[in-house]
Amino acid sequence: MRIITGTAKGTRLETLDGETTRPTSERTKEAIFSTIQFDIEGRSVLDLFAGSGQLALEALSRGASKALLCDANPDAFEILRRNAQKTKLYERCRILKSDYKDVLRGCAGREKFDLIFLDPPYKSDMLQDALKRIDYHDLLNVSGLIICENETPEPICFDGYSILKYNKYGRACITILTKERE
Repeated sequence: MRIITGTAKGTRLETLDGETTRPTSERTKEAIFSTIQFDIEGRSVLDLFAGSGQLALEALSRGASKALLCDANPDAFEILRRNAQKTKLYERCRILKSDYKDVLRGCAGREKFDLIFLDPPYKSDMLQDALKRIDYHDLLNVSGLIICENETPEPICFDGYSILKYNKYGRACITILTKERE
């Protein structure tokens, strides 16, 4: 796994061994970033189930201003830190070893994000729960995007949000959501 383009182009990233953390495939990552390429420059990023950090680090490499990367797994936390240093993007990262619920609660009223990556374990209910909490705490900026990855063969739907794009890449299904305009 590597950074595709930008300031850290070609940097190889570490990943966790085993199936604990399932990295997004390069094909899927390329598709995501080709869809959001004009929505990255100067933006703030939240990578809530970061794993290796490849999605947030790719966004930073392409010009995002800052990123909050979170994972509850202590091994993932160490890999996140090393990958951020290896890409020379560490100074624009805040890396937390914490449960997603605590992170979202802690951000409430303090910060909002332009890009939110949600790639929780596939066999969990964390994706819908995270969406509810993001909406409840009002953490997405106007015209911001939530990029969801799961294995459900239909788009993720959530009240008050429109589906900007949905595609399937092998096992991974990507839904990009944006707030509906009032």
